[in-house]
Amino acid sequence: MGDKMEDERKERTSINCGFLATDDCRTLGVTDGASGWDDWIGQGEEDEDDGRAQREEVLEREFPRNFRLLEELERGEKGIGDGTVSYGMDDPDDIYMRSWTGTIIGPHNTVHDGRIYQLKLFCDKDYPYNPPTVRFQTRINMTCVNQDTGVVEPSLFPMLARWQREYTMEDILVNLKKEMSAPENRKLYQPPEGNDDQRMEQKGLVLRCCIL
Repeated sequence: MGDKMEDERKERTSINCGFLATDDCRTLGVTDGASGWDDWIGQGEEDEDDGRAQREEVLEREFPRNFRLLEELERGEKGIGDGTVSYGMDDPDDIYMRSWTGTIIGPHNTVHDGRIYQLKLFCDKDYPYNPPTVRFQTRINMTCVNQDTGVVEPSLFPMLARWQREYTMEDILVNLKKEMSAPENRKLYQPPEGNDDQRMEQKGLVLRCCIL
């Protein structure tokens, strides 16, 4: 009778341990019953979180920011798709590779058709874990762009709002081009073609008119 009860206890222990041998469960510190298994699972999840954090630290150490930017630079120099989107680094002597210029040719069948838009992208030292700052130098009317500064507002542009480190500057430019074709942007009135200097001149003219 005693041997039979002991065999049943071992069977329960094996089931609670996910079909591990009884001795293995004891080694892991798992006791009989579901509560012991749950405790072991909880510890496993904590260990997994710690392991994930360690892997991210290793990734950050082994895959430095500049390596990532060099890859993006190489891809930008080779050309992207049909050539309507491009980008490159501003200052080849900048060892931090922070300042970039992007270009978007407006999509067909929209008010942007044929227009060439120039943007500035600034990748700070926390890139790609945080998104770059993106600003249109060319004047444009879009729902996600601040009309006074030309800055693409992260809260209004989903890619920046939900940034992931796998995203690239190419992804940003491609998605901005798609936004130009979106229903809310494709027919928006556009200001006369001009760059950032003309935007500031126009703003100054308005201020002078108000003062007068």
